[in-house]
Amino acid sequence: MTLRLFDTATRTVRDFVPLVPNEVGIYLCGATVQAPPHIGHLRSGIAFDVLVRWLRRTGHRVTLVRNVTDIDDKILAKAADAGEPWWAWAATNERAFTAAYDALGVLPPSYEPRATGHVPAMIELMDRLVETGHAYTSGPGDVWFDVRSYPEYGALTNQRVDDMIPAPDGTVDDDAKRDPRDFALWKAAKPGEPETASWDTPFGRGRPGWHLECSAMAQRYLGESFDIHGGGLDLRFPHHENEQAQSRAAGYGFAQYWLHNGWVTQSGAKMSKSLGNGLLVTVVLAKERAAVLRYAMTAVQYSSMLEWTDDTLREAEATWDRLAGFVERAAEKVGVADDAEVAGVELPAEFVAAMDDDLNVPAALAVVHEHLRTGNSALARGDLEESRTAMVVLRAMLDVLGLDPGGSQWRAHGSDARYARALESVVAAELEARAQARAARDFATSDAIRDRLAAAGIVVEDSSSGARWSLAARADTDPRDEG
Repeated sequence: MTLRLFDTATRTVRDFVPLVPNEVGIYLCGATVQAPPHIGHLRSGIAFDVLVRWLRRTGHRVTLVRNVTDIDDKILAKAADAGEPWWAWAATNERAFTAAYDALGVLPPSYEPRATGHVPAMIELMDRLVETGHAYTSGPGDVWFDVRSYPEYGALTNQRVDDMIPAPDGTVDDDAKRDPRDFALWKAAKPGEPETASWDTPFGRGRPGWHLECSAMAQRYLGESFDIHGGGLDLRFPHHENEQAQSRAAGYGFAQYWLHNGWVTQSGAKMSKSLGNGLLVTVVLAKERAAVLRYAMTAVQYSSMLEWTDDTLREAEATWDRLAGFVERAAEKVGVADDAEVAGVELPAEFVAAMDDDLNVPAALAVVHEHLRTGNSALARGDLEESRTAMVVLRAMLDVLGLDPGGSQWRAHGSDARYARALESVVAAELEARAQARAARDFATSDAIRDRLAAAGIVVEDSSSGARWSLAARADTDPRDEG
């Protein structure tokens, strides 16, 4: 079966045929580094990570370009409010995004260009558009794309120009534009902005418009035509519409397929800081294992909305523990499979069909859980050969999703955490029984429970607020445990 993807440009599911056989170029709109990431920011990174992993698993050489927008109105404003240089503010938040991607097992892109490092390429593209009559200046530093000069403007989002809202460029004087829908390629430096936030061009000093940045970087790293352009659903208009218009007006083929991932929502609303419902990645990871968050973010098909509720992580945690628990138990019985064995095993046909069906991860996970049940049954009846086969195949399928419990990324997120939670539960029950015995003045039972915990290496301390427990220091443990 051929990989089929929903192309948001044609609004159809299409067979994916790369421009060069077995080679795929992808441009993914990355972060605008105005603030640290919340989990909604990570949705596109994880969604396209699954696509990259699947393409590589099926024999494709993938070049993924994920840009960083490090110059922007909001970056300048937030840096000024914080009393920080804009470039330092951007760099700090860029590192926070990188740390979040790494923590959630998102493979690094082939290239991660920053907008500020590609101003010459932007000037070249802008020059070309002005020379061909698709762009014009309205004063020193202000350059606009003429939307009516390009007859196909609106094709990506299926809109007529006359029905569109004016371009949200923050322009005070829209009379400077030929049409309110014309969008900025270059913005003149404004009074009060840092001198370092503008560059000299043949059209005057200023800084790039958001749309120009991505077109220039995509062309620089992937050429005039490439296979897939991706990003969040909210970027379709105006950002992606404008990217396509200016690139094709310049004579480039640009993206052959457009893929857009759904949002993370809360109560149906897109997760964002402006709504006050953002969940910072660092805050979530302080309470939950990264593997669990990754599972929660991966389990929904990429183009669907992911509704975030109080149960989202709890359900993901239970599922992850079942998967990791089986892999750990099987490895104890039949040995650990190395990465080469996992990478080389044949995937179940049903799993392949699901992934080829527009990356239908929920259907793929159904196959994973079938193999989980098979593996657990094999372990229960002592069939080690079938247990090992199930373990290796299950790990291979989960590896495609970036969730292999036996891989280096997640190995430490399995049993240690499960055992810790189990220990907490058991000790809490023992301390509750001890408290009841003390209340009944049954000190013999109370002391017996304390001694039982001590023998297990657990120290109990009584305080005015109740009993507290901790693991005994190594000097307090049974000497037999040292050997």
